[in-house]
Amino acid sequence: MCGLVGFFEPAGFSRTVAEAIVTELSASLEHRGPDDEGVWLDADAGIAFAHRRLSILDLSPAGKQPMVSASGRYVIAFNGEIYNHLEIRSELDLAGSPPGWRGHSDTETLLAAFDEWGIETALTKCVGMFSIALWDRQERILTLARDRLGEKPLYYGWQGNSFLFGSELKALRAHPKFSAEIDRDVLALYFKRGYISAPHSIYTNIFKVVPGTFIHISMRDAPGTAPKSKTFWSLEKIAMDGLNHPIDCSIDELTDELDYRMRRAVSLQSIADVPLGAFLSGGIDSSTIVAMMQDQSSRPVKTFTIGFHEGNYNEAAHARLIAQHLGTDHTEFIVTHREAMEVIPQLPAMFDEPFGDSSAIPTFLVSKLSRHQVTVSLSGDGGDELFGGYSRYKRTRDAWRLLSGIPAVVRGPLANGLRTLSRQLPRSRAAWKADRMAHYLSARQAADFYDVQISQLHNEHDLVVGCSGKSLSQKLNLTGGRFCEAMMYQDSLTYLPGDILTKVDRASMSVGLECRVPMLDHRIVEFAWRVPLDVKIRGGESKWLLKQVLRRYIPASLVERPKMGFSIPVGEWTRGPLREWAESLVSDKLVRQQGILNPELVQEQWAQHMEGASGGDESIWQLLMFQEWFATVHKNSSVDVHSTPPALQID
Repeated sequence: MCGLVGFFEPAGFSRTVAEAIVTELSASLEHRGPDDEGVWLDADAGIAFAHRRLSILDLSPAGKQPMVSASGRYVIAFNGEIYNHLEIRSELDLAGSPPGWRGHSDTETLLAAFDEWGIETALTKCVGMFSIALWDRQERILTLARDRLGEKPLYYGWQGNSFLFGSELKALRAHPKFSAEIDRDVLALYFKRGYISAPHSIYTNIFKVVPGTFIHISMRDAPGTAPKSKTFWSLEKIAMDGLNHPIDCSIDELTDELDYRMRRAVSLQSIADVPLGAFLSGGIDSSTIVAMMQDQSSRPVKTFTIGFHEGNYNEAAHARLIAQHLGTDHTEFIVTHREAMEVIPQLPAMFDEPFGDSSAIPTFLVSKLSRHQVTVSLSGDGGDELFGGYSRYKRTRDAWRLLSGIPAVVRGPLANGLRTLSRQLPRSRAAWKADRMAHYLSARQAADFYDVQISQLHNEHDLVVGCSGKSLSQKLNLTGGRFCEAMMYQDSLTYLPGDILTKVDRASMSVGLECRVPMLDHRIVEFAWRVPLDVKIRGGESKWLLKQVLRRYIPASLVERPKMGFSIPVGEWTRGPLREWAESLVSDKLVRQQGILNPELVQEQWAQHMEGASGGDESIWQLLMFQEWFATVHKNSSVDVHSTPPALQID
C-alpha cells in the first residue's frame, strides 16, 4: 500500500528541474508511504515517477519502487496489493518466465506479468486492489489502471503541456502548473450526492480513472489530448450476466458457495509481512469477516471498534459481545464531540475534495486506533451493495409498486405524501418514472434547493450515471421486479467507490494504515450478481443469505439486530457542542462573500435544521463540509470565485 505521483511532458524536460518537482509532489504523499520513497525519470521521454512506500510485502530493498521490469521494458509505480500474486508467479514459472526473481513482492510479479502477457491480460489475472502507473519504454506509452471496484484512487489530467497523475489531488495541486478551477457542474453533483464519483473531480480538466479500466497516453499525443480508455472488467456486464443467468440451486448450496468464496478471500487478504487486524462494528459484514479471520487463525485476531455516548449511534457494546464470543483481542474507543471536533479540520486536506459523509470521522478514528497495533486492517465494506443491505432498497421497491399503478401525470402531486415511505423520494416530477427513479434514489441525496453556479443542471443525471451516459432502464431493462437490482447496481457503480471506498482509503492512509476489503474480491461480486434477489432480501429481511453464513460462526441472537450504520450524531452535535463552528461556516456574510451558494436558501436550511426539522442532517453536513473545504483547501487556489456568473436556482 503506497502512494504514487508523476507527470508526462511529451516534448521532454530538464532532468534537474523535473526531479525537484516530482520530489516535492512525492512529499505531499508521505502519509501514504512513510517507510520509503523513490524517484525515476527519463528526461528525453518527458516522464517522471515518484513513489511513497508503506512496506507490507517484501520489506527488503527488493520491493522498492519505482521498479523496472526484468526485461527493462516497463517501469511501474504501484499502489495496492495483488493478493494472488504467488499464483501468478507459479503460472509465470511454468511458462518459463521470468529468468529469476529478485524478491517476493507483488510489484515484481506485476511487471513480469506485463512482460509475459501484456497489460490487459495481466490485469484480468489479478485479484486485488490497485492503482498503477506503467511506462512502456519501448513504445513510449503511459498507462494508468485502476482496480475493478475502485478501492484505490487514481487522478489524472492535462495542465498546460504537462499530463499529471497521482493517488491524491494534493499531489497534483503541488505541481507548479496546476490550475485549481472548480468544475461547477461537478459541484452540483456533490450537492446532490455528498461525494464526487468517477470520472469526475472537483476541478476542471482533472479526472479519476474509472474502476475496471485503464487509459493510455503516448509520446505522439499533443497536450490536451484525451487519453484512450479501455475496460478490462465491466460491472455492467457482470450485472447483466448475473440477472440473465441466476444460480439455480438450494439455499444450503448457495450458503456453502458464499462461505467458501468469502473464506478464500479472507485467507488471501490476511497475508502480510506486518501485523494485521480488523475493524469490527458489530454489524453483519464486519462480524462475518472477523469470524472467518478468527476461524482461520491460531491466535486471537486484533479487532477495533469506535462507539459513541449517544445510544442511537453506539454499536460498541454489540461489537464487544461479538469479540467475546469469537475470542478476539479487542480494543474499543468511545468518541466524544471533542474528539470529533479535533478531526473535522483535518477532513478537507484528507479528502482534497468536498466530501459529505460524516462517517469519515469515526472511520478516521478507528483507523488511528488500529494503527497503534497493526499496519493492515480488514474491513467489511461492500456487503450492503452486493446483498441488499440498505433499507432504502425495500422501501423504494414498495413505493414504486404503489406508484407504478398510478398514471404518470398525477405522480408528481403525490410526491410529498409518498416521501414518508422513503424520505429520499425525489421532488422533481420528471423523476417519478421507472427510468429515472433509481438514479435519484440510489445512495444518499442532499437537499436540492442550493443555488450553485452551474451551466446545465440537466447534465447532472449523466454525470451521476458515469462515463456511459445511459440510464439504468437501458442497462437493466427496468421493471418493477428489478428495481432493487437497479439500485444495487447504481450504488456499486457510484456510491461504493465514490463514497464508501474513498472514505476508507483516505481515512486509513492518512495514518499509514492499509485497509483491505475481502467482500470486494471480484469473484464474490460476480457470484453475488447471480444470486436471486429473493435470497438476498427475504421476507423483508436484508442480507438474508449473508446472515445464513454468519450464523455458522456466531449464535443467531448476535445476528438478529437492526442495522445502525456508522455515522456521527450530526444533528445533536451541530445544534449543540459544534454549533459555533457550524454557524461560522454558514454565516450570511461568508456565503455572500464566496459567491457560490444562495445566501437566503442557506439561511433557510440552517434555520430549519436548528428547529429540529427531520431528514436534513446529511444536507447540513454536506454544506458544512463544502464550506470547510472551500475555506481551508481551496482558499489559496488561483480561482477568482467572483468572476463567475450569478448563481442559478436549482429546483
